[in-house]
Amino acid sequence: MGEFELIEKYFGRAPRRAAVGVGDDCALLDVEPGMRLAVSSDLLVEGRHFLSTVAPERLGHKALAVNLSDLAACGAEPLAFTLAISMPRVDESFLAGFSRGMFALAESHGIELVGGDTTAGPLSICITVFGQVPPEQALLRSGARPGHDLWVSGRLGDARLALEVFRGTATLPGSAFEEVRRSMECPEPRVPLGIALRGLATSAIDLSDGLAGDLGHVMRLSGVGATVDYDAIPRSTVLAMQSAELQRECLLAGGDDYELLFTAPPSRRDAVLAAAAEAQVAVTCIGGIDAEDELRFVDGQGRPMDVAPRGFDHFA
Repeated sequence: MGEFELIEKYFGRAPRRAAVGVGDDCALLDVEPGMRLAVSSDLLVEGRHFLSTVAPERLGHKALAVNLSDLAACGAEPLAFTLAISMPRVDESFLAGFSRGMFALAESHGIELVGGDTTAGPLSICITVFGQVPPEQALLRSGARPGHDLWVSGRLGDARLALEVFRGTATLPGSAFEEVRRSMECPEPRVPLGIALRGLATSAIDLSDGLAGDLGHVMRLSGVGATVDYDAIPRSTVLAMQSAELQRECLLAGGDDYELLFTAPPSRRDAVLAAAAEAQVAVTCIGGIDAEDELRFVDGQGRPMDVAPRGFDHFA
């Protein structure tokens, strides 16, 4: 099977929303008046971002999900995406599962593939997503202010726990492993929540590199510090049964959660909870923003904790 036959069989679909989609030199997207285009790309490399044992359908889901998560963190409505993929060889079984998982998630968000590239090489996947957001309502990392609440969606740490099981440093019974493995391989991008938080959240970021590291990005761009109630960080029953040391690693430095971390004034707490209920996502207030440029962790009684927070860094 050649490159163009491959594209037509597994990725060629008639455009519905785009003016011009797959098959031309450029895709053409019509953006509504008064909206700003939001664009983000993520590269996934085998052995670095995903294991060779992952099911192709789940890999297709995750490849798109991690990009949609970036749009969610900006409060943007997804429009379309492109796919660039390199593969050692044409594996039709892999392509069938991969495209099925990718398109299932795309269709659930009402978006379509509008172009990209294929080539021979090590297995790696790069998706670029396009979205739209009203300029004055875009969620950025730079809007956190002293006194604001610090919120997080969903639960943290399960993806990292699954990775530790794969590494052989932790063990779980079958059902528990499948639960955390799904968190690692099939994250759910919080797009409805991001859109619902427009006009409420003052800053936001998606948790891809761990709570400590990603919160550090918000602090740096906003010029603030933060205090986190470690005991308030939401976690699964499976993770809560692990050692204190492993829990701390998974919750603060794990990454791959793809939940939203965001800030909002205390006066908007009821509105934040209502927005989360509308998006059908649980949210938890885990601390607040400080004027001092420092990240502090306290326990449920407010006592300081000796934590050396760090995030994931590909080149560290």
